[in-house]
Formats: sequence, C-alpha cells, structure tokens
Amino acid sequence: MNTVQKEKLSSKKYKKEFITAFNGDDSGNLTPRQTPGMLYSKAIPTPVEKVTLLAWSEELAAQLGIEKPTDQKEIDVLGGKHIADTMYPYAACYAGHQFGNWAGQLGDGRAITLGEWETETSKSWELQLKGAGPTPYSRRADGRAVLRSSVREYLMSEAMHYLGVPTTRALSLVTTGEPVLRDMFYNGNAAYEPGAIVMRTAPSFLRFGNFEMLAARKELDNLQQLVNWTIDHYYPHIQDEDKVLNWFKEIVDRTAKLMVEWMRVGFVHGVMNTDNMSILGLTIDYGPYSFVDDYDPDFTPNTTDLPGRRYAFSKQPSIAYWNLGCLAGALAPLFPDTKKLVEVLETYKQVYWTNYYGMMGKKLGLDQVSGEDVQLIKELEQMLTAIKPDMTIFFQLLIDLPLEMADAAAVEEHFNTALYSELNEDEKDQLYTFVLKYTARINANSCTREASQELMRRTNPRFVLRNYLLHQAIEELEQGKDELFTKLQAAIKEPYSDKYDEFFQTRPEWASQKAGCSMLSCSS
Repeated sequence: MNTVQKEKLSSKKYKKEFITAFNGDDSGNLTPRQTPGMLYSKAIPTPVEKVTLLAWSEELAAQLGIEKPTDQKEIDVLGGKHIADTMYPYAACYAGHQFGNWAGQLGDGRAITLGEWETETSKSWELQLKGAGPTPYSRRADGRAVLRSSVREYLMSEAMHYLGVPTTRALSLVTTGEPVLRDMFYNGNAAYEPGAIVMRTAPSFLRFGNFEMLAARKELDNLQQLVNWTIDHYYPHIQDEDKVLNWFKEIVDRTAKLMVEWMRVGFVHGVMNTDNMSILGLTIDYGPYSFVDDYDPDFTPNTTDLPGRRYAFSKQPSIAYWNLGCLAGALAPLFPDTKKLVEVLETYKQVYWTNYYGMMGKKLGLDQVSGEDVQLIKELEQMLTAIKPDMTIFFQLLIDLPLEMADAAAVEEHFNTALYSELNEDEKDQLYTFVLKYTARINANSCTREASQELMRRTNPRFVLRNYLLHQAIEELEQGKDELFTKLQAAIKEPYSDKYDEFFQTRPEWASQKAGCSMLSCSS
C-alpha cells in the first residue's frame, strides 16, 4: 500500500497559478475600496493573540499529504499568524445577486487564500483561511469569524463530504484568543464572542460572481481569459471549438445534480446568492444552513430570508436555475447571440427532474422509476407536507416497513417516532393510503426485498448534523468542554450507520424556538 508523503504547511512550495495568470492589486492595502480591472487583492492576515488548534481533519490531511501541526509555528499557519515563504495571501474580487438583487462588487471580505497546495497526484487545492482579518472587500466588517460560525462551517463541510454531497472541505479549526463583537440577529444586541478561524480547501473557490463582476464592468478580455483559464484548469477534457458552451453545459449539469443531492439529504443552504454558487458544482459558504427536521417545503433557516422565503427548501432547485441564468448573462458577451446559451440553460430542468426522480426512486427502494412511480413520489411529497414527520427518521422507518400492515392505526404506530404531533383522521388516512400504494409497488420490484432495503440504506442518511446538536456543542465549547464536539466529529463520518443512534431522535421541543437552533442569520 502506497503512503502519501506528508509535508509541513510552513515549508511547502506553494503554487501561485491564479495570481500569476491575472491582474491583481499587489499593494497590500486593506482599505475597503472598488478594484476595477483586478481579479484579486493582496491581503496579509492580521495576526491574532494566540492560535490554538481545536480540530483537525486527519482524513483530508492524509489525502492532501499535509503533516499535522505539532509545534506552535505550524499551528500559527492555521490562524494566519505565520505565513510561509512561498505563500501569497489574497482576497478574490467578485460580485453577485443577493436575494435576487444585484449587489455589485462583493469579494472575499472574510476569506484569505494562502496558496495552492499541490498533491502527489499533481492536483492543486487552494488553502483558504476564513476569519483571518480584513481585506479590501470587507466593506464595513472586521474580516473576523466567531467560534459559533466556525464550528458550524468546519463540521458541516466535512459532514456533507461523508454524506456524499459535493462540497468544499475543512482542514482545521483554531481559536484566536481574541473576542469578536457580533450582533447575532442584527437586532441591536451585539455581544463579544470567542474568535476562531477555519482553514477550508477546494480545488477552486471560483463562484458565479467572479464572472458576473467582469461582465458588469465590461472587462471582456479579463472575462474571456478567466473562462479559458477555468476550463483549462478544472475542465481540461473540454477542448473543442464550442468549449465555452460545453463548459457551461457541464456547470448546468453539476449544479442540477448538486441540488438533487441537497434534496436527498434534506439540506437547506439558506443563502443561495450567486456569489455563493461554486463554478465546480460544490456546496460552498456554510452560513445559516440547516437540515430539514419536520418536513416543510417552505422551511428556511435564515432570518434574513423572511418573509419571502426565497431560499426555502423546495425552492432551491429553481433558485439554482435562476442563478445559472445570471451566469449565462455574464457569459453572453462572449457569444455573437444568446440562442445556444439559452438552449443549454434550458436543459437544466430535464437534467434536474431526471436525476431527482431517479434519486427519489432509490430513497424508496424502487428497482426503476416509471411514469406511475413519478405519481407515487408526488403523492409521497403531498403526504409528507401534510403530516410533517421528521424527514430523516421517516425514511429510516420506511426501510423496515412491514409489507403487510393491519390498518391505519398500525401504520401510524410504525411511524410514531418520526412524528412531531399527533395525526388527525385525515392525516392518518393520507399516510395509510400512501403506505398501501407503496407496499404494492415494492411487491412489484424485480429485485429482492433485501436488495431494495440495501439501496435505501445507502441513499437515506440515518444521522444528520442537526442545528440543535451544533448549538449544544458550541455552548459546551464556549464553556471549555469538548465531549459533544468530539462525538459529532466522529458521527459525521458514519451518517449511514446506526453506530450513533443516541442522536436518532426528533428535534427536542426546547429547540423549536431557541435562537441558533431553529433560525439563524448570516452573522459570523
């Protein structure tokens, strides 16, 4: 068995392909400002008082060939207090549509990319610090992050990876020894919270907004260069004369399939602005996210998203399509006309629905998905919306559903542990009617019951990182305890097993209205 040769963060020779290829502001001036013509600005992290390692992703480090820091100099790299000789810290310039409105220049206001780490397989991963101080794109903010949001980003990005959802990753979490002032719900109740920094990684953090920025400024040479560079580096298999169109088609496909994965596990991003959409089809920027507890298509975890609920659970696929339309608009100046671009954009719906119904078929344990099965899936969604069971627990109980149920009362009893409230007669009838149709369909499978159940176990997570668990872990950490935090780090790695069934329960009543458990803001 080949072992990856590990290198230290401080002695690695980092690549600088992005900053070498494009114009940037090398002044190091951190004053917030517009940077026309520049794709990035140099941004040296602001040193903190004391960097203390709180969490380290052993598996990701092994994959990248990074040696776990043991001495303080190496740990300081994770907090931006020590910069390796070959690093070039910078913040990227991008724009975006936020809550449907054009926001103009945004950029990395709280993230600083240190450099590109090349692995033994010659693949490069950007190493980026979130919370390491102000950048020219911080506007009125301090560029810092608090422990609360940093724990959430660290754990959830890794949790999504183990769920099988495309995502950026998190390598480390450190505390800074410095308090940070935050108004958690933007309601005038600011308070000091412990500071923290996450080192997150991805092949690229490029977003739809990077391309929107250049198009908005009519910097068409820069736009063409960025498109070509992105294709060459991250889509090298696309090299024909229609490569820009085919590249956009792959982004459409990846984004559609990412939405299917979010819907599969019940993930709600909370702030699907175009500046939070990855050009690689990854889940990026973990802010006011949540998993669905009681099934509600209109659920949004983001207080900023009220009352319109633009980014609610069921709306995510259509928002992704809207965001792709914004990206298409940014690419439009590179085409003589937009007809073909629009045609590619319109393939999104077919890609999404084909993959969505295929995914739902797997969640239900179907051997294939026919037109009649699509109707069954729609009836399932209507029933779930009516009775609002816990999404994760409901699908787990469905796996072991007896194929012969005596009556509606027996069916309700089987699903009882997934229910947040007692069902009325109409709801009982809806559940029973669905179960009768579902068991008849399962009996018609060409595969064995065991094969069907195994498919369901691979598709339906048993453990998801619920907000109330995160809230409890954060409260404990702020009190100097790490027992739950340590347990959650282990549980996220085995989301399809029953090893951590102590967490296999509905959201407790106390968490329904508690700040940080049910609703969150973009504050970090």
